[in-house]
Parts: sequence; structure tokens; C-alpha cells
Amino acid sequence: MPSQSVLEQKKAIVAELSERLKNSVTGIVVSYEGINTEDDTKLRKELRENNVKYSVVKNTLLSRACDEAGLEDIKPVLEGTTAIATSDSEYAAAARILCNYAKDHDNFKVKTGYLDGAVIDMDTIVSLSKLPTRDVLLANVLGAFQAPIAAFARVMQAIVDEGGVEECLAKKAPTEEAEAPAEEAAETPAEAPAEAAEAPAEEAPAAE
Repeated sequence: MPSQSVLEQKKAIVAELSERLKNSVTGIVVSYEGINTEDDTKLRKELRENNVKYSVVKNTLLSRACDEAGLEDIKPVLEGTTAIATSDSEYAAAARILCNYAKDHDNFKVKTGYLDGAVIDMDTIVSLSKLPTRDVLLANVLGAFQAPIAAFARVMQAIVDEGGVEECLAKKAPTEEAEAPAEEAAETPAEAPAEAAEAPAEEAPAAE
């Protein structure tokens, strides 16, 4: 029978695993049978560089953690050798790295996974594994907006070169004011002769 200290240690591990599952956005469970030390070191390094936490776990302890985290559907695959990769920020990294690794290692198998607190099937895991890296996605998004942003930047730079928005408006205002006298000057001469011509016509009958 396990000692009290061993039981307490196991409870602590389950609690830590449970919190890890709850706080992560995604997780992939694998069977790591047949992986050698050199390959394991390379795999862990790649996962770590992509913000993925990877660890070997006992099936009984992970099973209890799944119960506490509401991921009971993971439990049926918890047999044999088991490791879990989780990430608090990267949705596709674990699936991409582990699925690619499994292609080159026959004994390394992806068992199951979850996404935002829900267990997902293998088709979804494979789809996740085919997504580009975060850096590539960001580069594509920035590329899509690059032209509009560049055009906006050129307009803003032109305003700065002109001395700012107020300076641009100040330069435009005199032009509008200058148009008014020209319009008034054009109308005044035309109206004056017309009034002068009407006066004699009204006084003519009084002379008779």
C-alpha cells in the first residue's frame, strides 16, 4: 500500500496536470514507444522553441487529471506509453510538430488531442498539423495589408512635409476667399446698366 507521502505526491501531480489541461488552448497525446534519447532531445527542443510543453505521464495520473479538467473522452486511449504536449498560446504547433515526427517514426503515434477544452478527432488534428507557423501567418496578413498601409503612410508623410493638417487647411483657405471678390466684381457691372436703363422708360409718360 502506498505511503501517505506517495499519495500526496500523486495528488499534487494530478492537480498540476489538471490545471495544465484547463489553462492550455490545445493538447496532443502521443505514444512515444521506440524513440531514442537523441531523437527525444531534438523533439523536446523543437516543441519548447514553439511554446509547447511536453512531458511523459503515467496513464492513471493523466486519467484522473482528465476527469478534473472535463476531458474524459481522452481516457480510452490512455494505455501503453503516454506523453502529452500542451500549449497556452499556440493552437497548431503541437499537432504540426508531432504529426510530422510520427511520419518518420513508425513506433511514435498520435493518440488524440483537444482544442479549447473539447476533445477532437484525428481528422481535426491532421488539419491543425497542416496549418502554417505563426510567423508565416503573420507575414501573410502583413503582406495583405502592406499596400494600403504604404499608401496611407505616404499620404500622412505628405501632410507632415506640408507642416501638418492645420498648415494644409491654412494654405487652402485663401484660395477660396480669393474667389469671392472675383464673383462679386463680375456681377456688379452687369446689374448697374440694367437699372440705369429702366429709369428713363418709367419717366417718359410724365413729360407729355
